[in-house]
Amino acid sequence: MEWRERDGVRWLEAGLPGARAAFSARAGGVSERPYESLNLGILTGDEHDAVRENRRRLAGALGIDAEGVLMGLQVHGAELERRELAPEPSPYAEPSGRTLTEADAQATATGSLAPLVLVADCLPIALAGRRGVAMLHGGWRGLAAGIVELGVAEIAASAAAIGPGIGPCCYEVGDEVLTAFDDLGDGIAAGRMLDLPEVARRLLERAGITSVELAELCTSCNPELFFSHRRDGERTGRQAGVVTMGS
Repeated sequence: MEWRERDGVRWLEAGLPGARAAFSARAGGVSERPYESLNLGILTGDEHDAVRENRRRLAGALGIDAEGVLMGLQVHGAELERRELAPEPSPYAEPSGRTLTEADAQATATGSLAPLVLVADCLPIALAGRRGVAMLHGGWRGLAAGIVELGVAEIAASAAAIGPGIGPCCYEVGDEVLTAFDDLGDGIAAGRMLDLPEVARRLLERAGITSVELAELCTSCNPELFFSHRRDGERTGRQAGVVTMGS
């Protein structure tokens, strides 16, 4: 992955077969503390007008149509929503807190649409395959519930990119979480410190995806770059993972 920047907005970009993935950082927006500055989450307590402007800036920097961004209400589950038409009204371009479909993954085979998830420690996982592209919200619950397998099957994925998320340096978990991934074998945890990116990589490999690019950046360790729920608590922002077809 490589860092890109346009008009003050920074993101990590990964090339996938017939697609590209972008993982936003927190710079380049208008939100004030504790959401400074490119907070993209409308349910965080931030001002709606600031979030709307931040989303406009990100779409402009990435060269995508804000009206064509696909997103759902993320509930740490394993539901996937597939769309081939832009939503009306656009929940991304005109955030209002309206009720969205509960879905932690978005998929499409339409080039003008852009699946997106919001994260603040969970993993944004981009997929590309012969039936389109998908973006997954990879928290431990969703990973344990099969969101990776669902996304891979939905688009017949052949490659993936895992964006920044909490690293094994900062992710101390309980027995419930460790037990959920017992079948992945050794090396996914050191004591109670879970390696969530490695969990996702192994699940992708199990689903048949061996071409996986990892950001290898911990959101909690890099406050100048990323929002982190575990580091900052409830009053923090959200960055995004977004994937589009084409190069």
